[in-house]
Amino acid sequence: MGEALRQAMEAPRSVAVLGATGSIGCNTLDLIRRNRSAYVVEALTANRNVNLLIAQALEFKPKLAVIGDEAQYGALKEALAGSGIEAAAGPAAVSDAAARPAQWVMAAIVGAAGLQPTLTALRRGAVVALANKECLVCAGGLMMREVERHGAVLLPVDSEHNAIFQVFDFERPERVERIILTASGGPFRTWSRQEMAQVSPAQAVAHPNWEMGAKISVDSATMFNKGLELIEAYHLFPVRPEQIEVLVHPQSVVHSLVAYVDGSVLAQMGTPDMRTPIAYTLGWPDRVPAPAARLNLAHIGTLEFTAPDHERFPALSLARHALAEGGSAPTVLNAANEVAVAGFLARKIGFLHIAEIVQTTLETLPARSLASLDDVMAADHEARHQADEIMRELEP
Repeated sequence: MGEALRQAMEAPRSVAVLGATGSIGCNTLDLIRRNRSAYVVEALTANRNVNLLIAQALEFKPKLAVIGDEAQYGALKEALAGSGIEAAAGPAAVSDAAARPAQWVMAAIVGAAGLQPTLTALRRGAVVALANKECLVCAGGLMMREVERHGAVLLPVDSEHNAIFQVFDFERPERVERIILTASGGPFRTWSRQEMAQVSPAQAVAHPNWEMGAKISVDSATMFNKGLELIEAYHLFPVRPEQIEVLVHPQSVVHSLVAYVDGSVLAQMGTPDMRTPIAYTLGWPDRVPAPAARLNLAHIGTLEFTAPDHERFPALSLARHALAEGGSAPTVLNAANEVAVAGFLARKIGFLHIAEIVQTTLETLPARSLASLDDVMAADHEARHQADEIMRELEP
């Protein structure tokens, strides 16, 4: 960590944003925009939103702009001609962007597609702000070994893990009794199974507290988001699976908690604005200003906490099962969920079918060991194919 820490303290800090046009990427650039002299943008990448990427590139003047969709390369190259910004396209070029000499990398590419670029950044010893939970879910053991091997720093961006990171005693982890991930419960936390069976994509995407992309919003509604975070927490923090708890907290003010052996419980709190955890990672090991609304507990008045309902929201039980199985099981869980969520958003299946598809895929594909990235990708591919087959049988 020594070299990464030294570079992190240099000013201005060079940054790369992988997934620049998504919600996390846009919030990251908003923070950089507010303090332009402190940062130099090395690279920006996007998947398909070439128009927004062009606008971002022209504003922030990165050395490299990459669009994942190769069909959009012509538009990107033409728009950036004469600007001095290199244009590139395709998955390999996205990984090339991660390999550029940025001191700090925002890894915000959604889904398993973010795994290779994130590993690329870790393997050159960068400070990586991880907003892609699927990376640790799919290949947590592999990623954490690469962090250790290359002296990289992995900073969690998810508000829950970022909260735990801020109050966890890494020097004396044996003093930690448990960590508690809070969950908003999503828009359907009080709905019956019968009511949830009729949920539309528009309803599922309308999160009550956070502004997020469609996929993560659906994951919050099913609580798969919290299941994935449970697996992620196991890799990020030196705790056993049974030391990780989930607590439903509808106000999203207490972002997570760490309980210690003396009975103390430390919580990180704040208004629900992703710019706060992003700013924590962007300024690490210092703190930098962020424009989030300040927390007013007197105005809020009451904070609610309830235990999760595993019958109405089976995602948590499925995630714990996958974590206990180990090996490829979390990879299968994540891949099947991605397929099912895409199917739901495309109106091919119902809301409750998401968990059914994930469960059946897990039951169909026994867990096996993962020794390399190729093993991870093979398990991911097989799970997607299996989940797709199961989904076809459920389509009306």
